[in-house]
Amino acid sequence: MPLLPGTAITSAFEPGGAAEQGMPSRPERQTDHIEDCEMPKLKTKSGAKKRFRLTASGKVRMNQAYMRHGMRKRPQKMKRKARGTTIMGDSNARVVRRHFLPNA
Repeated sequence: MPLLPGTAITSAFEPGGAAEQGMPSRPERQTDHIEDCEMPKLKTKSGAKKRFRLTASGKVRMNQAYMRHGMRKRPQKMKRKARGTTIMGDSNARVVRRHFLPNA
């Protein structure tokens, strides 16, 4: 495309360029956004909130299993021992604390 007499090619960022002529310019590139990134927040699993609690020493407390139905055929001793809550085993408690209750 031929230039008209008395005109020159100017960049948008040079004096007299598109920015001064009221034309929209290209936004500056952001290169420091990588340092400002934060890790996303870890969310507690909602099912774990309802099933587990932590004791003061950090152990995981849970409800007893096998107490939902079929109580007639279970021995009285088993029903008596399965009342209330119990402390979860170490290997399972480590998984629950790390993956399901990260903020507790």
